[in-house]
Amino acid sequence: MNLPRGSMGYPVIGETLSFLKAQAKDEGPSWFEERIAEHGPVFKTSLMGSPTVVIMGQAGNKFIFTAREDVLVPQQPLTLRTIAGKQNISELSGSRRVIFIPLYRLVKGAMMNFLKPESLQHSVKRMDEIIKNLFVREVAKAGEGGDTIVKAVVFMKKLTFNVACDILFGIKDESTEQALFDDFTMAFKAVWSLPINLPGTEFWRGIKARSRIVDRILPIMRERRKQLERGTLRPGADVVSCLLATRDENGEGFEEEAITDNFIILMIASHDTSAILASLMIWKLSKDPNIYDEVLQEQMEVKRRKQSRGGDGRLTWEDIQSMKFTWRVAQELMRIIPPVFGNFKKALQDLSFGGYDIPKGWQVFWAAYGTQMNGDIFENPDEFNPFRFDNPSKAKAIPPFTYVPFGAGVRMCPGNEFARVETLVIMHNLVTMYEWSQVNPEEAITRQPMPYPSMGLPIRLKPINTN
Repeated sequence: MNLPRGSMGYPVIGETLSFLKAQAKDEGPSWFEERIAEHGPVFKTSLMGSPTVVIMGQAGNKFIFTAREDVLVPQQPLTLRTIAGKQNISELSGSRRVIFIPLYRLVKGAMMNFLKPESLQHSVKRMDEIIKNLFVREVAKAGEGGDTIVKAVVFMKKLTFNVACDILFGIKDESTEQALFDDFTMAFKAVWSLPINLPGTEFWRGIKARSRIVDRILPIMRERRKQLERGTLRPGADVVSCLLATRDENGEGFEEEAITDNFIILMIASHDTSAILASLMIWKLSKDPNIYDEVLQEQMEVKRRKQSRGGDGRLTWEDIQSMKFTWRVAQELMRIIPPVFGNFKKALQDLSFGGYDIPKGWQVFWAAYGTQMNGDIFENPDEFNPFRFDNPSKAKAIPPFTYVPFGAGVRMCPGNEFARVETLVIMHNLVTMYEWSQVNPEEAITRQPMPYPSMGLPIRLKPINTN
């Protein structure tokens, strides 16, 4: 075989430690650039316990995102497979077992039934209510001792987690939300840890947290099933009810394991990605008064429209659609600082790309920065310019498979529209209710493994005088 050049690192762990260390310092691009300079844009290594071929560039992205499912499938690290469970949607899509193919389609269909724009537009008012109330409550709590200083990262994680609990899963009890939040925080740390299941390790603690999560959601799920049977719960009320109401061609529903596994994977995917984007938006607007002023102007216009309408004063789907510049800022942030740095797929048969062989069973890794920070694709890539996403028909068109914060092709993240709506509702409430400033203006970004301000982004909040 003509394998790509590269180093497999140490036995078992390969180059995982140096990779994770670079990610923690937000030096992932440098880690790859060193190897690309030595070996080229296609190289071999060993990451997360598996031999891996890294592929960079537009052609590589197209190869990865358009490959047939019997050739190249999503590959979750052992840590994520263990924490999320063997019947989560990504694991089902990567299985060659015939029994899992219809199950994957059923799970995806049930999720998309709730996450598609036509369904999400009915959740905007409720999401607005939850977020506004949480802002008021948490800011009041933080300001009890004097200055209102809030760690924005922790606040955004709590906020997006509560939204996910309520909107996606119908969980409204505060004590249950808090217990689940604590366990999911521990479980998420385990996802990007070394897969060493020994007492005291991150992985071991994550496995214990998963067990507690399952113990908490099983009674909720069983009660929902009874409500559906009694007709007191609408089948499309949330994702759990969609999963519970789904039937195959034989009239059979999902096993409890499939529902709990997909609850976990969707919760991990939904709340943390949105928390990252919201935190980065706060961080960026603190540093760039010109961008902040344009976002504020747009959001105040939305607020004026709400007030002129009367009624309950909540955001509508039409309001969300009008927040074009705010979303352009988010898009540009995701280009420069992608929430997901890259991801793994697995070769189900021997493959070739760029003149090199990829053996069956090996992982393939793609990284967003390989195209999103490429000056041949994005002019002046280091410059923050939201207008590059405005009126793409008039500006330089963005080539396919080069802007990939949510993936591409048939594997586009099903929750991308949910993330957009949630981010815009958060930013509307923040900029129309408060002024803020960073406590530590020089705070840098670090990956844990997701990109976050390194000190948790403490901000000083002051209510806007609307009189």
